[in-house]
Amino acid sequence: MISFRLLGFATAVLATPAYAGSLSDQQFQAISEEVFRPVIEEFDIPGIAIGVTLNGQQYYFTDGMADRDASVPVDKETIFELGSNSKLFNVTLAALAEQKDLLSLHDPVSKQLPELSDSAFDQITLYDLAAHATGGLPLQVPDDITDNQSLMAYLAKWRPEGDTKSLRSYSNVSIGLLGLIVGDKFGGSYEEALQSELLPGLGLTNTYVTVPVAEMGHYAFGYSRTDNRPIRVSPGMLDSEAYGIKSSVTDMTRLLDAHLGNIPLNEDMTAALARTRVSEFDTAHFAQAMIWEGYPWPVEAAQLEAGNSADMAMKPQPMTHHEERALEGAVFLNKTGATNGFGSYVAMVPSEKIGVVVLANRNYPNPVRAAATLTLITKILDQAGR
Repeated sequence: MISFRLLGFATAVLATPAYAGSLSDQQFQAISEEVFRPVIEEFDIPGIAIGVTLNGQQYYFTDGMADRDASVPVDKETIFELGSNSKLFNVTLAALAEQKDLLSLHDPVSKQLPELSDSAFDQITLYDLAAHATGGLPLQVPDDITDNQSLMAYLAKWRPEGDTKSLRSYSNVSIGLLGLIVGDKFGGSYEEALQSELLPGLGLTNTYVTVPVAEMGHYAFGYSRTDNRPIRVSPGMLDSEAYGIKSSVTDMTRLLDAHLGNIPLNEDMTAALARTRVSEFDTAHFAQAMIWEGYPWPVEAAQLEAGNSADMAMKPQPMTHHEERALEGAVFLNKTGATNGFGSYVAMVPSEKIGVVVLANRNYPNPVRAAATLTLITKILDQAGR
């Protein structure tokens, strides 16, 4: 059993860190170079941007090319595809809708989508969609589903493989369905709700589903692992909701600052962010919250590697249901994301007031991202005099 302290939704985030030292930018650059240079070289990563917030102070490391053919270097404003880290925005928007009394995350899905009445979605809640607690929804939308009508017809007939509270299935379908519901509750599409309700409230000015024409010069190319050609994400069903957001290292670091309580936000937004860090499920390796995955801090490297293994994303996994538990204080929270040409990783430790985002225009293995980031965090805290 994974053990965490039971805390209020937003209390321990503001706790005083366990160290009082500081970190110079020169020290940060040296640590980032030491930790990530071998990763860059082993996986031929064209460009990378690392953002760290430590006790409210931001640091950035950038290296390589956003566009190799045009010799455009990566900088702090380079826009990367987030892949499944887009899901963090989805669940925050859902939690914000709950704060605004537009829905309850404990509502069954069929309450919000009557066309799914008398189906498995009478038992699956909106929170369950955010926690992959569906009992076997597939990772991807089936190829023959091309519109919402055919999606609803498919879901109405779908049946779980097992107890929905006991089987975790990492799924773009479940989180995509949540995004469709939430967009509708805000009176439009998911992308419209994101742009009007969430991004301005977080102060994110360089984050998009559809990159504006004026910003395309900052939009990096990803590079295929198979033939090294420049690529960007292709359109698909539920792409906006599940994996379609693009952002910069500065915006993503600000998102972590928001979670860590380092920037002023309105009450609804603060509560919504905290709500996403509430877990109702445990897997063999981590506590599953709303997309966030939580490990006790300090975390063992082997446990983090297992939790970020391909099996956790590609195969249904057993999990246990428990009462709501806020993942705050001494906890390592993380999430991976990827498209064919990009790889992203975010992590934070509230008790240490540290958060890290790593954006790259190469999809490289999740366990490598997690291990390197854990090393980075450990070295930074050691340098800062933890």
